[in-house]
Amino acid sequence: MTEQIIDSSNARPPIAVEALTATESLIGLEFTEAERTLMLESLSEHRKSYDKLRTIALANHVPPAFAFDPRLPGMTLPTGHAQPGSARLTDTTTPILPANLEEVAFWPLTKLARLIETRQVTSMALTEMYLARLKHFDPILHCVVTLTEDLALVQARRADAEIADGKYRGPLHGIPWGAKDLLATRNYPTTFGAAPYKDQQIELDATVVERLEAAGAVLVAKLSLGELAMDDEWFGGLTRNPWNLENGSSGSSAGSASATAAGLVGFSVGTETLGSIVSPSTRCRVSGLRPTFGRVSRQGAMALSWTMDKIGPICRSVEDCALVFDAIYGPDGNDPTVTDYPFAWPSEQKLSDLRVG
Repeated sequence: MTEQIIDSSNARPPIAVEALTATESLIGLEFTEAERTLMLESLSEHRKSYDKLRTIALANHVPPAFAFDPRLPGMTLPTGHAQPGSARLTDTTTPILPANLEEVAFWPLTKLARLIETRQVTSMALTEMYLARLKHFDPILHCVVTLTEDLALVQARRADAEIADGKYRGPLHGIPWGAKDLLATRNYPTTFGAAPYKDQQIELDATVVERLEAAGAVLVAKLSLGELAMDDEWFGGLTRNPWNLENGSSGSSAGSASATAAGLVGFSVGTETLGSIVSPSTRCRVSGLRPTFGRVSRQGAMALSWTMDKIGPICRSVEDCALVFDAIYGPDGNDPTVTDYPFAWPSEQKLSDLRVG
């Protein structure tokens, strides 16, 4: 088979706004002048990327990467069915509940879990505290798309009843959390951060949402993301960095990082295609875990890139991330990319045995 390389080295004139107007009728869409202007920079960058791709000799018989296996040659990993929910706290010291409950708003999940497990505080009390903070600070931060207050109160009430009955599910039981608003949640909008989808309701729960509910966590809010998972500006405005309100919180897991950093949730869940957990976590100074591709099911999540999308926690400590990840990883039968490797926390491997690059 003959390989053909297209020479795109000759400089071409820049894309004009008029070209976008002419193209709209072909795809059945219509944009405003402001929207067309915003598109120009991105389209120009995409064209440069396509020009680079066309310089690569790629024969027709070469397939794309349909699956990803993290194992290096000669590496062996534990086998067996993934069993989320086996993680445990490394520190079981019992913290003392302060007189003012709002002082725990910035506590890590590990300490909040001990407060609930030792019944010093109820899930309902934590939930009402975080809901009040969400309502108070969201007009400043613009990190909330939809409060799920009715659902949260039902889940908190159920958690308290189970814990009182001796049915403690683990460290996430009764903990309020927030979901990036590209994760489907039954009976609530899932907007993708974009105005055309602001009334969209997907009548199912994403696998991640289901698994966190099974772990006893309490969903208090659908949190903002940049439009269609790009950057930190959505149809409700620019999501702010709590440490510097002059800055956005970065994206696209903008609301998840902002709300966690501001002590508006116990933890949150974000997604990453190319930096969307790592970047806002860096900007907002929180702990984000971008899992290896194929570790967490994306069933019920908006697809940006089927071969790159990943779902992971955004928290206030590394161990918090491990506890949340432990509740959501592993196959569900719906996302064929998910591998069946177990996860152990606390890790028994010595730091001295690791090589980080």
